[in-house]
Amino acid sequence: MRYDCAIIGGGPAGLNAALVLGRARRKVILLDNNRPRNAVTHASHGFITRDGVTPAEFRRIAYEEVLRYPSVAHHSSQVTDVRRTGNEFSIVTEDGLSFTARKLLIATGLREIFPDIPGLSEHYGRSLFNCPYCDGWELRDQPLIVLSDQPGVFHMAKILYNWSKDLIVATGGADVLTKEQRELLASRNIRIIEQPVTVFIGSEGKLQQVEFADGTRLGRTGGFIAPRLQPKAAFQAQLGYEVTETGGIATNEMGKSSVPGVYAAGDASYVMPSQLIYAAAQGSKAAMAINMELTEEEFASR
Repeated sequence: MRYDCAIIGGGPAGLNAALVLGRARRKVILLDNNRPRNAVTHASHGFITRDGVTPAEFRRIAYEEVLRYPSVAHHSSQVTDVRRTGNEFSIVTEDGLSFTARKLLIATGLREIFPDIPGLSEHYGRSLFNCPYCDGWELRDQPLIVLSDQPGVFHMAKILYNWSKDLIVATGGADVLTKEQRELLASRNIRIIEQPVTVFIGSEGKLQQVEFADGTRLGRTGGFIAPRLQPKAAFQAQLGYEVTETGGIATNEMGKSSVPGVYAAGDASYVMPSQLIYAAAQGSKAAMAINMELTEEEFASR
């Protein structure tokens, strides 16, 4: 079947775009590999009417709403190839199916790359997180660690100070703090530790201690880690769209990329902060732009 739009990615951006386009009576194919980045998270926060919802429940409700519209179809499979064929796009999935669409929306999100530290994966999503706005409230007034070898660690420490005054900043020895930043953190009794973290110690996902390379162990019940983020979208070679310095798909404010007919929304264009509500809003804007472009083309052809 020839679709008006193919959406690659079934996170909040892709789902909200499918909802808007479905209500606009556009034929949509939503392609999703069912491997969301936030699957390890026990609850998502900051989305009005859905605060505290589990990622699985969020997706269940979203798909239920989206698929009420008869023009929206869903296929659960990894997209392996995307090509432009004339004024349309040909999409192939890992199970061998092919789809043709007039417009393409890439909403594949981000990939998190964490430091290789024993115990991190067991605690991530339960007492170790990456977004203060998503999980800071749950760790309020607790002894926390802020782990990052990136310059943004200073900003994260300042933000977290509003939730907890008992903070340790661990940089792993990376020279990412200026003299002025160090002095400012010290003035708030925020300790900076240069030694690399060697293990996170706890039970059933609840952090208890952090051990450093020199053998020191400090009691911490939670913390925030800044993973390195990479867009999952791997279609730049086939489609030739421009990318940003961070590797996201470069778009205008409505999600339109440098390639005609190709749009991106949510974390695929590296929207920060990385939150459900931001991504959903981006998906809605991109869907409206896609519908307007389709409309203009249809009126011009008559």
